[in-house]
Amino acid sequence: MRRNPFNRQVVVNGLGGLNKLKWLQAAADEIVGCIKKSIEGLDMKDVEKLIDLMLESRDRKIFTVGMGRSGFVARGFALRLMNLGFSVYFLGETITPAAENGDLLIAISGTGATKMVLTAGSAAKDIGARVAAITSFPKSPLGKMADLVVLVRGKTKADMPKEEDYLTRQIIGEREPLTPLGSIFEINSMVFLDSLVVELMHRLGRTEADLKRRHATIE
Repeated sequence: MRRNPFNRQVVVNGLGGLNKLKWLQAAADEIVGCIKKSIEGLDMKDVEKLIDLMLESRDRKIFTVGMGRSGFVARGFALRLMNLGFSVYFLGETITPAAENGDLLIAISGTGATKMVLTAGSAAKDIGARVAAITSFPKSPLGKMADLVVLVRGKTKADMPKEEDYLTRQIIGEREPLTPLGSIFEINSMVFLDSLVVELMHRLGRTEADLKRRHATIE
């Protein structure tokens, strides 16, 4: 077996040559490993606080916000909260209602410095809504303004290598994941939030059939 520059074992095909999909396999292995480390690294006290905030907001409105791929994660989470019976909205849609004092904003940003997310968080705080941040940087502007921060580890756009040259990075011991930009954070966040939905299901006494009844029928 040969090894690639990242010291990951490469699959050998039946002809004895290197499998052309070696980077796919290496990235997949890395992603699975990062998910496991991320979930194991969660501060469960903060997760419990997030659950408490959400359950306290059952009779209020919950908003989710995120930009780019984090926005897709926020949308997916909002969908599942709707399936659970929450009054939930993704910020940016034209049908999103006004936020009010006591509502909850769940803001997703790996760097915690995304301008649109910060704007939404600041506006929410001014109104009197509570802000829960899901980020890799608790000391970021978003983390500092939030009422609660749940740390989800993962490479973000802010973690780009300081040295451009690969050999130099190896000499000084600087490593970076294979997956580009913020993919690891976004994947870890989706797994965390999907897992949180299952926890909420059981605490609320909901079944998959209950969720299915609220799922879109015109699509």
